[in-house]
Amino acid sequence: MSFDDHDERGLSRRRVLECMTWAGTGVLWTLSGGVPRSLGLIDAAQAAEQQASGLTFLQISDSHVGFDKPANPNAIGTLEEAVNRIKAMPKKPAFMIHTGDISHLSKAAEFDDADRIISQTRLDVHYVPGEHDFLDEDVKLYKERYGKGTRGAGWYSFDANGVHFIGLVNVVDLKAGGLGNLGAEQLAWLEQDLKGRSKSTPIVVFAHIPLWTVYPQWGWGTEDGGRALDVLKGFGSVTVLNGHIHQVMQKVEGNVTFHTARSTAFPQPAPGTAPSPGPMKVEDAKLRSLLGIASIDFKVGVERLAIIDTPLAG
Repeated sequence: MSFDDHDERGLSRRRVLECMTWAGTGVLWTLSGGVPRSLGLIDAAQAAEQQASGLTFLQISDSHVGFDKPANPNAIGTLEEAVNRIKAMPKKPAFMIHTGDISHLSKAAEFDDADRIISQTRLDVHYVPGEHDFLDEDVKLYKERYGKGTRGAGWYSFDANGVHFIGLVNVVDLKAGGLGNLGAEQLAWLEQDLKGRSKSTPIVVFAHIPLWTVYPQWGWGTEDGGRALDVLKGFGSVTVLNGHIHQVMQKVEGNVTFHTARSTAFPQPAPGTAPSPGPMKVEDAKLRSLLGIASIDFKVGVERLAIIDTPLAG
């Protein structure tokens, strides 16, 4: 499925090279000369061959531990399935990022269950919050567990194998219709964080709500995301990883690749195909084909990027 992006806040003024959704075993992307290119659906053996060297890390998202509605009465169980897939990977990733909605209702027991299961991967995990992680009265449970050493509501950066990673928070002070928001303080920090860095440094940005406007009618976008992208536009290789919409969607604009991940809990409808977003009930046999994880591989020095989406069923 492809569609035009009519975001008046800046993205529509850029050349949209590609906007597609996929389903299947995985999509392998390579990056050469700043232009990502899809190599199509691949199986695990081909993926392992492509990932023989370089930095590999995982993305999971939208675990919604505590969710028990008909769309998936056992969200804990499907998170455990995802973790088992990770544990069985032939090549151990360097670390994992979680792009938010760890919990469903920000309850301590939900965070406890998530930690118990995710820790079984034996990987370092870098988190950013989703709006479901900020529902407790004092908005402190997420920060106490995952926010140590971060700024503001939980933003931070780190470096790994020549790649600069930036975790942003866009689920505070949501705008009309539920659009994400970064805010002036975080945007100023982002600019400072990138100041003085070589423009050849590969950048990976991760946040919960997409930084590009997927479907504003459902709040699937970030109101001031264009301002963050303006700060990033001088870098030769920028990858933006998000969750929130519970489906794989990819878009390429110049030097920036945007990628959203599947949930490990439940699917949501494609933009505009239902009256509103939310948990989507599908046939039990189909559910696991719509849930999954993503593996990202950087071959530093040759500007090579691969993103492989793997559903739980397959």
